[in-house]
Amino acid sequence: MIAKTPPPPYYAVIFTSLRTDGDQGYSAMAEEMDRLSQQQEGYLGIESARNELGITVSYWRSLEDIKNWKSNARHLFAQKTGREKWYEHYKVRICKVERDYEF
Repeated sequence: MIAKTPPPPYYAVIFTSLRTDGDQGYSAMAEEMDRLSQQQEGYLGIESARNELGITVSYWRSLEDIKNWKSNARHLFAQKTGREKWYEHYKVRICKVERDYEF
């Protein structure tokens, strides 16, 4: 599903990952993080796709909102567990969206 974002400017956090084998609680945590992120101040939406490479883009009103989400206690636990069990490699990019358009 394509996120319904407001007119720019806003911010995008692009999380690109390669997973380890097996689930090991990943699916349940991913669902929890999806629900929790939606409750965060400044959250605008999310888009995600996974094949061998996973790409999740979350949209935020401000850099401060992104910082607050990153430091959420439950999210910190998920990040730690991800490094220990779920990801072979990941990269996070934070971008300012200055223009968007759609069809």
